[in-house]
Amino acid sequence: MKELTSATGGVARSELERIAVAELERVLRGAVGETNEEAVASAALVGGSIAAAIVGLAPRQRRALYPVLKKPSKLAAKIVRLLLVDAAQMPDTAKTMPVIDSTAEISRSDPDLELPLQRNGLASLLIEEWAGQVAGSTYLEEKLGIPRSTLHRWQRRGEVIALRTGGRKHVFPLAQFVDGRPVSGIREVLASIGHPRTAWAWLLKPAVEFGGEAPIALLAKDRSADVIRGASAFSMDQGQSTQAA
Repeated sequence: MKELTSATGGVARSELERIAVAELERVLRGAVGETNEEAVASAALVGGSIAAAIVGLAPRQRRALYPVLKKPSKLAAKIVRLLLVDAAQMPDTAKTMPVIDSTAEISRSDPDLELPLQRNGLASLLIEEWAGQVAGSTYLEEKLGIPRSTLHRWQRRGEVIALRTGGRKHVFPLAQFVDGRPVSGIREVLASIGHPRTAWAWLLKPAVEFGGEAPIALLAKDRSADVIRGASAFSMDQGQSTQAA
């Protein structure tokens, strides 16, 4: 099979990748020193490989990337997330990664890179793709001062939304908490809609009837009556759609 060539002078892609990786490694080492050699090598390998792959794309494919490349920091976060998802699913990963509670701490210098570091965090990572920031009981107790017993009591009463991550583990969307307590109206929304995932997805979606705001934002502003009416209407619409089907 013939070696792929780049769009610049017919350089073989493998050679272009080697050059890009070596140059990026040189630049990174000059910027951060040799104190984190493993991180520099990994970053250079990923960056150089992606650069060579993009250069080797057809013109139409490169043009299709332009809108995505306007926000490089978010693009980088997505790439790292994908890499960690792949790593979490590899059989040897669980042996080499530190055993930690992936929901115990989510704070990072870059909110786009709040990433779990082991297989148990994979489900939480996938949930965060649609549900926003989530955390487990350890984080909520340590950072928000919510005792586990109180959190579990709220959960039993339907006063908080808990999303299952697998087995019997749950995580809790952080946007539903204000001053260490769940916002008023969560119980009624859950009662109307029923399923926690459906309820949280509805709470996150901006709606015309709420002036383009998400229902959860209105709950944080003590406008629970409007949201409760909206949830009831949504539930009725869903019921009618199911019957029609």
